[in-house]
Amino acid sequence: MSDTLNFSSTSPRLGLPLLYAGQAQKEAFVNEAHARLDACVHCTIEGVAATPPASPADGSNWLVAPSASGDWTGQDGRVAARQAGNWLFFDAFDGLRIFNRATGQFSHYAGAWQVPAAVSLSQDGTTIDIQARAVLANLVSALQTAGVLPSSSQANSD
Repeated sequence: MSDTLNFSSTSPRLGLPLLYAGQAQKEAFVNEAHARLDACVHCTIEGVAATPPASPADGSNWLVAPSASGDWTGQDGRVAARQAGNWLFFDAFDGLRIFNRATGQFSHYAGAWQVPAAVSLSQDGTTIDIQARAVLANLVSALQTAGVLPSSSQANSD
């Protein structure tokens, strides 16, 4: 499951290796496909980092930060998955959703990683209506960023 194996035919979204008739060593292709599925289905990452952890556990995933080093050099922005003692990398695709254990927050990919902003609560004030409207606007914006609600332009086009 290292990147030294090159598969001549892969699925378009997850890069799963495809079998062909009369193929020898089918187990390598099937095992690679299972490892990729294990890494990205219901994806959970340990956090975002530019340097691989010293002792990563098999099954752990990380989002590779810019200017990555070590085994992650050249893998910026990809998901690094530890599988069978090796690093397996895959690209994010529109609709991929991850849970970041370090922040306790979900993010989703739509051209770039979308991370909802924290919603600010209104402070004590004399004009509650203005504060309530601002809080609701922030909440709607956060829900749109999280992909829970469509953006204004998407809602108007439906």
